Amino acid sequence: MSSHISVPKTYKLYVNGAFPRSESGRVYEVLDSKGRFLANAAQASRKDARDAVVAARAAVGGWSGATAYNRGQVLYRVAEVLEGRRAQFEDEIVKQEGVSASAARDQVDAAIDRWVWYAGWADKFAQVTGNANPVSGPYFNLSVPEPTGVVAIVAPQDSALLGLVSAVAPALVAGNTVVVVASEAHPLSAITLGEVLATSDLPKGVVNVLTGSPAELAPWLASHADVNALDLVGASALEWIDLEIAAAETLKRVLTPEEGPDAATPSLARISAFTETKTVWHTKALI
Repeated sequence: MSSHISVPKTYKLYVNGAFPRSESGRVYEVLDSKGRFLANAAQASRKDARDAVVAARAAVGGWSGATAYNRGQVLYRVAEVLEGRRAQFEDEIVKQEGVSASAARDQVDAAIDRWVWYAGWADKFAQVTGNANPVSGPYFNLSVPEPTGVVAIVAPQDSALLGLVSAVAPALVAGNTVVVVASEAHPLSAITLGEVLATSDLPKGVVNVLTGSPAELAPWLASHADVNALDLVGASALEWIDLEIAAAETLKRVLTPEEGPDAATPSLARISAFTETKTVWHTKALI
């Protein structure tokens, strides 16, 4: 008989490429679908959210300054690493959501497929959403999309992995950085995704994952002056109109909540939602 003592995993936050505990020292119990203990997860505080925004802001220059082709390569590498750890994701999804192994495999398949789909758009979406404008005179007039900056996201709350990927991936394509509040009930896969990001080529601070209460964290992110946009896809159970009002104080762009098993369906609109259009005039050569 084996005398091995199991070592339960402690799920921490993922901020600035590291895995800190909450500065408050708080944790909360994550339960399976039958109410049994699975793990302790860090319960992020206002200070943790502020630290995540600082990290995201510091990473904007490097990530947005990379070539679109390079961003696509980095995002594709994330999908490769995610594929290599699919067994762990499937196990966590089964335990958290109480679904069958087959359903868990389908969710991981869909999450990987979506990540690859968005990675493929990294060096193509600008050609689709930008354009050359017809103007009178000897000028070129070009409109091009640029990242808006730091995007705060409340992830879908009924999905361990797919909803999270569906919300985070499109924000990264154009060069934005992200602070995401994971599903409160199903946070384990979010931190495992953080481990994937930490061991891929994604620079630190580009994605920051907070676990805990969206009701506690979302108001601080909505009102934070250094957050440029707010995705409330998973905030339908919150007082999200109040969050919109708070976001308006600092002129944030806001996406409203979505519900259903496939919230944040893949689309170019989710990429362009977090871009600003810059129009440039340039004289034609005069002969």
